Amino acid sequence: MKKSFNLILLTLVIFNFTTIMAQDKKEILVLFHSEKGTTFKLAQAIAEGINTNPKAHAVLKRIVTTTNRDVNTDISEATISDLTQYDGIAFGSPVHFGNMSGAMRSFLDQSVEIWTARKLEGVPATVFMGAGSGAGREAAVMSFWSTLAVHGMILVPTGIMGMDTMDKNTAQGNTVFGTTSLASMPAAERPTASELNFARLQGEALARVAVALAMETTKKQLQTPNLNTANVSVESRLKELHITLPATPAPAGSYVPYVRTGNLVYINQVALKDGKILYPGIIEKDLTEDQAKEATKQTMLNVIAVLKDATGGDLNRVKQCVQLTGFFNTAAAYSKHATLMNSASDLVIDVFGSRGKHTRATVGASSIPVNSAVEIQAIFEIE
Repeated sequence: MKKSFNLILLTLVIFNFTTIMAQDKKEILVLFHSEKGTTFKLAQAIAEGINTNPKAHAVLKRIVTTTNRDVNTDISEATISDLTQYDGIAFGSPVHFGNMSGAMRSFLDQSVEIWTARKLEGVPATVFMGAGSGAGREAAVMSFWSTLAVHGMILVPTGIMGMDTMDKNTAQGNTVFGTTSLASMPAAERPTASELNFARLQGEALARVAVALAMETTKKQLQTPNLNTANVSVESRLKELHITLPATPAPAGSYVPYVRTGNLVYINQVALKDGKILYPGIIEKDLTEDQAKEATKQTMLNVIAVLKDATGGDLNRVKQCVQLTGFFNTAAAYSKHATLMNSASDLVIDVFGSRGKHTRATVGASSIPVNSAVEIQAIFEIE
């Protein structure tokens, strides 16, 4: 009996240790655009290199276009909000005229809001590319670097790693800035074994930097009080974010702006701004997704404005954002509700720090009152 108990106890210890180790792994995004498969093969090698680090885990995501929609369908399609969710990012693209591909350029052009919010500053990044004949490959990697540098990302180059084991009898696509593959060069299968090895070593380098930076960030978080434990003014945080809360919207029917029961406050708001609905109508029919994100952010600002009234003007009384539910006016086949809702989730976390972390639901609706594109229901716990 005692032996069986000890065996069960040992099993539980091992299970818990394994679970903790798995949870502690740093997530690194391998984001790629591939038309003919070369960049995808490099992406897989980058991921292999990342996964050799026991404290890192690679997540592959693809940029989808009309010409590659049916390729690599087992890999999730990337959205621009994915960039803010990882401890490091490896970017992969074909070389197009000494630059990144148009699809990758178009994807990154959506990151203006992320840039202005400075959400990628200090995040390590690296670049790999399928280079065709090899013409302009270093210029292409450097063009990538300029965009990532504007975001304040930490650039991880390849230097001369892998040169000691390179096959010198076949032309290789290595650069000191990032791995490339000479996709259209004859006399060798591409990517070559050497090119794949460069990519694996590049993944290992990115993982080392990402893990080290994440550990340093954790140290700072342990040393620096957050909004849960210190008398940090939420009003000061709003000023840092250049946010001015709107006037509390007046009820448009037989209801009140909020109800408090116990320590919980319940609030519902729509995308009202200056007395008018911001970007009304059906998403992707009457307004774009970017406009829908702005409407979502405005709705969350209205929620916080009402919350300020509920706390007697003192937002520091907020103990936790418990639940957010977003309702979006969309067609039946629409599926990007979560991406839209990130605008609200990111805002409440930016304002309240760890107290802003919440559970969440997103729902598609055939219509929303006053023709708003979005409505948000929020539950907060206050002192």
